[in-house]
Amino acid sequence: MSLAAYCLICCRRMGTSTPPPKSSTYWRDIRNIIKFTGSLILGGSLFITYEVLALKKSLTLDTQVVEREKMKSYIYVHTVSLDKTENHGITYQARKELHKAVRKVLATSARILQGPFADTFSTVDIEDHDCAVWLLLRKSRSDDRAARLQAVQEMSEAHHWHDYQYRIIAQACDMRTLTGLARSKESDLRFFLRPPPLPSLKEDSSTEEELRHLLASLPQTDLDECVQCFTALALSESSQSLAARKGGLWCFGGNGLPYAESFGEVPSATVEMFCLEALVKHSEIPTHCDKIEANGGLQLLQRLYQLHKDCPKVQRDIMRILGNMALNEHLHSTIVRSGWVSILAEAIKSQHIMEASHAARTLANLDRETVPDKYQDGVYVLHPQYRTSQPIKADVLFIHGLMGAAFKTWRQQDNDQDLTEKVSEDETKYTTCWPKSWLARDCPALRIISVEYDTSLSDWRARCPTERKSIAFRSNELLRKLRAAGVGDRPVMWVSHSMGGLLVKKMLLEASKKPEMSTIINNTRGIIFYSVPHHGSHLAEYSVNIRYLLFPSLEVKELSKDSPALKTLQDDFLEFAKDKNFQVLSFVETLPTYIGSMIKLHVVPLESADLGLGDLIPVDVNHLNICKPKKKDAFLYQRTLQFIRDALAKDLEN
Repeated sequence: MSLAAYCLICCRRMGTSTPPPKSSTYWRDIRNIIKFTGSLILGGSLFITYEVLALKKSLTLDTQVVEREKMKSYIYVHTVSLDKTENHGITYQARKELHKAVRKVLATSARILQGPFADTFSTVDIEDHDCAVWLLLRKSRSDDRAARLQAVQEMSEAHHWHDYQYRIIAQACDMRTLTGLARSKESDLRFFLRPPPLPSLKEDSSTEEELRHLLASLPQTDLDECVQCFTALALSESSQSLAARKGGLWCFGGNGLPYAESFGEVPSATVEMFCLEALVKHSEIPTHCDKIEANGGLQLLQRLYQLHKDCPKVQRDIMRILGNMALNEHLHSTIVRSGWVSILAEAIKSQHIMEASHAARTLANLDRETVPDKYQDGVYVLHPQYRTSQPIKADVLFIHGLMGAAFKTWRQQDNDQDLTEKVSEDETKYTTCWPKSWLARDCPALRIISVEYDTSLSDWRARCPTERKSIAFRSNELLRKLRAAGVGDRPVMWVSHSMGGLLVKKMLLEASKKPEMSTIINNTRGIIFYSVPHHGSHLAEYSVNIRYLLFPSLEVKELSKDSPALKTLQDDFLEFAKDKNFQVLSFVETLPTYIGSMIKLHVVPLESADLGLGDLIPVDVNHLNICKPKKKDAFLYQRTLQFIRDALAKDLEN
């Protein structure tokens, strides 16, 4: 531009003859102005050109680097300089603003010309078959929720990629996408990086000592009696075990060496179990979860999880702690960064229902993208455990009874086959949990939840000696947890066994008194009772075994025929159910149950199982097998399935 101006001036000079003095001064001034502005424009053009090239270089991926790194499990990422002086000053701010302006120009031109620059990764110089990976990554970060969900689904369905492409996703995706992939049934495990290396243990330390220190670092005041009991017991056992292993005074003769040599592994495992039980209780308190995270608890739990791969009980307790911590959304990023999502993604695919269900609960609590509900300790979703496009139209809740559990109560009736053989067989022939295997397939539009709570026959066997939980206490506790899980937002079907049926009745009565729980009452469509002792059980009247029933637990006492609480519950429920529009189906055993090796007892007789509402069907099984069908086409399961379908017919059709 300045060169053209100079030529123009020269032409003017050649075309004019002896200009007057004033005119010469005038053109001299113009020439000076042109020289100055021309130099300024030329310098600015060069600066802008340099910055555009620098910006393009920063947004371009070297294809040679990609080719060299394709077979590796990582990619190169440009890092920000640690020199703080480079990030300040007028020059830095000017470059930053210029980069923003250039990006806007490129984006605007792309929209006008419908070019490729509209994509965040459009300037990446990569091969055509890699474009889909980067486009899905961009889509997974979209502001549109539907687009994000579709991107995760497309990623999970990709089974033809190269290994390095899965690794690109693993390193470049955000926390939300990673959690979604872990909850996608078809996801390849190569989407998940290995957990980062765990910090080394301190010198002369062990996982047992670290676990004890973690437990001791948690607040010990203003705790529930049961939490205090577990914590005191764990710390006490830890001190004794450590003394034994280091030659203390615990063992006979003041020398712990013989004990450490012969039973060294026993106290360590026992102490870890005590500590984990205490940590489960502490993790139910949000402020204690913060302490566990701050004191390195996530890494320590991961170390224990890896050390005890052959101990399902230890792993389940660790998953319970992690699931409780995941209830606190501000801890999600820390849980993901610690590498737990890759462990959970593998565990949820396990054939063992308890391992898969514990992992599913934790991942559901981490997945705020598709799961608005929160699953507290003891509430497990059996179906769907993964993300699904199937709309959920109703909930079916399974409540076990005395000495039952969320999974084992609802297994198929046992036979003479070896259990290890059953697990590998087709689930249509044998299942360890028929609600998850059979009911989920027959009614895929249901959300199936099973709850778990601690019970005992005797106070000698209580897990917490200070715990005296009545039916009323347990029902309020379960009602609160179920409401947090979204129970009541859609039609509800209750399925209960033994004492679980009494809890269902009490929960419905309590919900009817609380306005915030009214949706549970309004949406209850039906109840199934498997041998529920509405009028008491003979169990409390027999001293079956001195080890168990020398001091019957509060639960057992409440099941006695002369229990005032039981009679009041029955009368109140009948009055409550008069004007309610839900259906009732009851089953009752006709065979006695062996308790121990000597006593044979008819736990719930026919007259006690008669609620006074709905149908009562006797079945030729004992009390334990009344809720365990022999096979899928057995009458017990088929009648249950028919009742659920009939009671929810209108809801499932919509």
